[in-house]
Amino acid sequence: MSVIPAASPLISTTDLAAALAGAPADRPIVLDVRWSLTGGDRAGYLSGHLPGAVFVDLDRELAGPAGEGGRHPLPEARDLQEVWQLVGIDADSAVVVYDGGSALASARAWWLLRWSGLRTVRVLDGGFAAWIADPGRPTGSGAEKPARRGSVVVTPGAMPSVDVDGAAEAAASPSAVLVDARAAARFRGEIEPLDPVAGHIPGSVNLPIGDLLSPDGTFRPAAELAAALAAVGVRAGTSVAASCGSGVTACQLILAGEVAGLELALYPGSYSQWCALGRPVAVGG
Repeated sequence: MSVIPAASPLISTTDLAAALAGAPADRPIVLDVRWSLTGGDRAGYLSGHLPGAVFVDLDRELAGPAGEGGRHPLPEARDLQEVWQLVGIDADSAVVVYDGGSALASARAWWLLRWSGLRTVRVLDGGFAAWIADPGRPTGSGAEKPARRGSVVVTPGAMPSVDVDGAAEAAASPSAVLVDARAAARFRGEIEPLDPVAGHIPGSVNLPIGDLLSPDGTFRPAAELAAALAAVGVRAGTSVAASCGSGVTACQLILAGEVAGLELALYPGSYSQWCALGRPVAVGG
């Protein structure tokens, strides 16, 4: 059984380095999920990555086909199970995921691992940029192969989620909140580079994910995250769903909530599904 510190969904470069220096049986499985809107950064992975890290492609392996479910709908449980087994994950594995720095893609991997039933999953705070910024941190290159195939069985639903109707209810209810993590200009409908209609889900509130990150891409302290979330109505005891463009950035919002001790459900289809289904759209603040 692999072991890493368990207090937070985030792990520092120092704690991860210590975990990777332990006995082979105690080392976490490390997944590199570097990605941008242009696609997975496998080239970056091949040129340099954390020791032993295996690359996972967000578009091909951490999402289903784009369509009425949105641009990055949840993958089928059986497909996700194949991905997790191929990278060597067992039911009791500890897993660390990282991306280029801001947790955009790694939060999605974290959420899916947790949704699959895995309990010990951490995101490297600051990602690969933080790792290589620390002098003397080792890196590898080329493609890594897992030591063996894993045996995990995916049991979906361990993390809360809502469908399009649940998102609409959260946005309309005075006792619930639908939080949109997109940039403010996209939320207001001033620009829309990806979806066919600019704007936001009526009744949703905006908390740009950049407001929750420090300049170096790490998450702000838990108390500051809690204050930023509280400012848009996210408090203990409130029913909250997280949305974004396609269900990726919203996972960063959920991760920030967990750091702050708050639970948010994911609306996986997010605004891209909302538009694809022809639901009404609001603009402005």
